[in-house]
Amino acid sequence: MSERKFMVFLAITTQGLEDAFSVAKKTGSPVWCGSNAISEEQYQARRGKSLSRFNYALDTRDPDVLASALDTIEQHHPNAVVWVEALLSEE
Repeated sequence: MSERKFMVFLAITTQGLEDAFSVAKKTGSPVWCGSNAISEEQYQARRGKSLSRFNYALDTRDPDVLASALDTIEQHHPNAVVWVEALLSEE
């Protein structure tokens, strides 16, 4: 049986951030997001509550930006499982 790993949420949108908070509140998991998911003022109000905010916007359609964000999360939370909010197109 495999060992359960630590989980981190990466929210891309404001709604995704709220959804991640809802789950993280129960699990104690840290939540990360981009500057487009929460304003600086809102972030300062929540700072220290297991929330980290990149100073740039995240977009899952830009693989380089997403890879950079995941690399940063890996540096802070080695070996964690990262749940990334996926934005599905409406085609």
